[in-house]
Amino acid sequence: MTEPRTHMLEAPGAVLHYDVREGGTGDGPVLLLIGSPMAAPGFTTLAGHFTDRTVVTYDPRGSERSVRTDGAAETTPDEHADDLHRLIAALGTGPVDLFASSGGAVNALALVAQHPEQVRTLVAHEPPASAELPDAKELLAVCEDIRATYLSSGFEPAMVKFIALVSLQGPVTAEYLNGPGPSPADFGLPTEDDGSRDDPLLGQNLVTCGPYRHNFEALRAAQTSIVIAVGADSGEEMAARAARAVAARLGTEPVEFPDGHGGFLGGEYGQTGKPEAFAAALRQTIDD
Repeated sequence: MTEPRTHMLEAPGAVLHYDVREGGTGDGPVLLLIGSPMAAPGFTTLAGHFTDRTVVTYDPRGSERSVRTDGAAETTPDEHADDLHRLIAALGTGPVDLFASSGGAVNALALVAQHPEQVRTLVAHEPPASAELPDAKELLAVCEDIRATYLSSGFEPAMVKFIALVSLQGPVTAEYLNGPGPSPADFGLPTEDDGSRDDPLLGQNLVTCGPYRHNFEALRAAQTSIVIAVGADSGEEMAARAARAVAARLGTEPVEFPDGHGGFLGGEYGQTGKPEAFAAALRQTIDD
């Protein structure tokens, strides 16, 4: 696999940056690896396990290099899906195989519902589709509170609330909603506000990603092979619960992947999962 070559792509309200790693002698389609708001650097380790094919990664709008040019305060899954549609068209290689994790999986499902001809196989890893859960109303209330905390108090107070939410095992309860919540000091984080309000997770995507209503009729009719993946160690975390609910709506069974929500990471962003085993599971799933 060659060193990645960076390209830019104009989209309405944003300039997207994506990286292309030319593969070896394999005859498989381009493999597109995406997250949201996780950007291209988060997939460096995973990409290194697919040297036999061309691998493409990108920064979603509002993340790292892909700056928004319209000043919008929120980004929707439909906007992300349109960006992916434009990116795949710009590649000019035909349908891709697509691995999408977390918010990226929500966006990828939106893409396939609208443009199934562009994706041969989608492996959607733990889409946090909270709208499909019995506690959807409570989850939205928590996310709205996290975003309000971010806008009023800054990154750290909001992020510790987010960490607590995504680590929670089981549904959001009234006790959880009415509890005092964690503080940055509980996690050894600073408490001062740096004044920035442009974080892609807490500011732009948090209240639009989970509540997004997927077009399951279109997804079930799509020619794309759709696999919903759940981390073996994720237990009853929200993203894992949501992934199982999405699989049920599609009439399929989720496929278990190694480790948890960040199982593919190899030290990127300070997180390490089981990337070798994860890559092997991804390859087998795509090949099957």
